[in-house]
Amino acid sequence: MSTAATLRTLRISRRAADRLRAGHLWVYRTDLEPTQRDEPEPGALVTLTDSRNLPLGTAMYSSASQIAARLISRTPALTRTQYLADLRTRIDTALALRRTLAPTTADNNAHRLIFSEADNLPGIIADRYNDLVLVQLLTQGTAQDDVRAVLVAALRTAFAQEHCGLTIWERPDPRIRELEQLPAPAPGPLFTTTADTIAPDGLSFRTEAQRDIDQAAPSTTTFTLNGLHFHYDAASGQKTGAFLDQRVNYAAAARAVSASGHTGRAGDRGLRGLDICTYQGGFALHLAQACTHVTGVDASRAALEAADRNLGLNPQLAARCEVEWMEADAFDYLRHLDTLAHATPTPDNLFDVIVLDPPAFAKSKRAAEGALRGYKELNLRAIRLLAPGGTLITNSCSHHVALAEFTEIVAAAAADAGRRVQLLETHAAAPDHPEILTLPETRYLKCLICRVD
Repeated sequence: MSTAATLRTLRISRRAADRLRAGHLWVYRTDLEPTQRDEPEPGALVTLTDSRNLPLGTAMYSSASQIAARLISRTPALTRTQYLADLRTRIDTALALRRTLAPTTADNNAHRLIFSEADNLPGIIADRYNDLVLVQLLTQGTAQDDVRAVLVAALRTAFAQEHCGLTIWERPDPRIRELEQLPAPAPGPLFTTTADTIAPDGLSFRTEAQRDIDQAAPSTTTFTLNGLHFHYDAASGQKTGAFLDQRVNYAAAARAVSASGHTGRAGDRGLRGLDICTYQGGFALHLAQACTHVTGVDASRAALEAADRNLGLNPQLAARCEVEWMEADAFDYLRHLDTLAHATPTPDNLFDVIVLDPPAFAKSKRAAEGALRGYKELNLRAIRLLAPGGTLITNSCSHHVALAEFTEIVAAAAADAGRRVQLLETHAAAPDHPEILTLPETRYLKCLICRVD
């Protein structure tokens, strides 16, 4: 970045300035004062000022995103060199925190290492899957080689302390990459212990020839969550179905079903579970620890094939539980089951535990109203399909739908179903996905565990 770009200032509205002073970190494009002259370079560091020209700190500018600037420091006029030094300190702090919040063990060797704004590292996400680390550089200011070098050096140091292999792949979210107008990442890994070719200063990256050699670096692994095994493929272009933010909720679901005291459909055939939007089987495989029959439903055949492969990695589950996969739309399938159950109201048409884990319905504030209707229908159908004493595990990952709103929707579904629903547990994302109290966007995942009379 040029010095000129570093020293640029952006004046923002009073509303935006008040929001930053209250602890938020984002400035939307609509918050920029219209009197700005030349636009900063994409990814440049800029000093933010309020309408009185009082400095608020240094931010990273985006020429493409609706989030025009992300605050990275309360210190104004921060240089790129100073930012990189702060970056290394913050990465080390985030990695040290994960050793406390989510220590690597034989039963859990996958977790989020860096969570963007939640770790004071806007635009950077890193997830660990055993010996693979997947990095997302999600802004114009972080998708730079100097940031990659600092990140790789910090991860190498951290993994060297564990004396284990490490391969780092850059895999940005395609939608975010499009919104930020970022180039596609290079095809090879950023680093691998199978071919360490990064210069000692940590600033020189591979030549094209070296990247060709690196194609032999591992891109797949098997990782463990709560003692269960899952497959991960960094080259698949999709997120893993064993979502790391659900790790604690997976375990809580299995524990709640085991402790429910419910004896199952006719009292002698065990517990019957249904996992709606199972994706690659995260909840379904955990339910199989407590149930004798589990059905995982998803609209994606590829996801279900991955779920079945994950089941194969856990033969102890198949030995005690019948697990089947159903390719279907969640709404259509629940309507079908609801119609069937009320046409023939027998125990065989009801379930002892139902998990609802749909994708984010509300990706904007304008979509929140429609999202609430979708959550209402899913929960209403599920409550009607549960046997008396059954367990409902219902989730929302839409940050535009607050916990209070989500809870009210489930309550309304219970009232419409004419069922008494007890809220037993409320969960959020796993501790390695910390929330920032002044940044509500980091409070996105809600998980309610309920008993349905």
